[in-house]
Amino acid sequence: MIDLGTSYLGLSLKNPLAPSASPLSRSLDDARRLEDAGAAALVMYSLFEEELRTEDAMLERFLVEQSLGHAEATGFMPAPLNYRSSLDQYLEQIQALKGALGIPVIASLNGVSLSGWVELGTELQQAGADALELNVYYVAGNAGESGAEVEARYLDLLRALRARVSLPIAMKLAPHFSSLPHFVRRLEDAGAQGVALFNRFYQPDIDLESLAVVDRLKLSTSADSLPAMRWLAILHGRTRLSLAATGGVHTAEDALKMLLAGADVVHMASALLQHGAGRLAEVLQGIEAWMEAREYASVSQLKGSLSQRHQHDPSVFARESYIRVLDSFTPPGSTRR
Repeated sequence: MIDLGTSYLGLSLKNPLAPSASPLSRSLDDARRLEDAGAAALVMYSLFEEELRTEDAMLERFLVEQSLGHAEATGFMPAPLNYRSSLDQYLEQIQALKGALGIPVIASLNGVSLSGWVELGTELQQAGADALELNVYYVAGNAGESGAEVEARYLDLLRALRARVSLPIAMKLAPHFSSLPHFVRRLEDAGAQGVALFNRFYQPDIDLESLAVVDRLKLSTSADSLPAMRWLAILHGRTRLSLAATGGVHTAEDALKMLLAGADVVHMASALLQHGAGRLAEVLQGIEAWMEAREYASVSQLKGSLSQRHQHDPSVFARESYIRVLDSFTPPGSTRR
């Protein structure tokens, strides 16, 4: 029998498939369906610090700062007894998922301030999360901010949070760092247990009719998984951190490529939103069938077998591949003049 087990953030998982942050974790029924389909862990939808700040400001404005005609009376206006903030709902959902599921529940935190990261991370630990994924969604658009300063944002919040929480921490990274292996080493030194590659930044568009900038959510495709596959192959064997592949995994073939490159766990979201929990079961069955046909006994046996850990200089390997690809392309006959 094939051993599909793997380890991620120090957690023993029955297989390498774990739904990533998405609306599916808001529903206990959806979460149960994912577990029944074979999910080995569940990353919750993200908790956004800005939303909590806006909520607090609205509460302050409408319940605390109202003019009641008497200065002393203002302090006696309580919040509604049944009021539940977004933070309350998130913490309650952690507890509900922990009670309903038999798999690890990983909280996803998306903060903006150092104090927010620390305070909210502490709350998530106290609520019972098995691990934390820090979703640092930051677009470096300030020409006066250096790459080193951008990296320092990640390292500062990680160190501050590490000093307050004992949970395993995974950093969800963007693909834009100038020297990703070096930065991953610094994250390891600062106390991270894992990295998730990559955070997919949503790109704004322009509406030519209204001449307005518009935001459009486009789900991933399998092609979106290729950058993560490359960097997983480079990082495998060069860091002690757990490696997660996220973004663009839709099929068993996509997942297998990530594992062969070196991923410890493979996250899925867009495919599950499009096709439901059953797609996860299909991917898991496809992985097992492929391994059985090639006589792999375990995930650990195949994991990282096509990584670049034995390449002395991965940049040279990438350069050679680049030249081979360009030289191998033959344009269609109709384009020649």
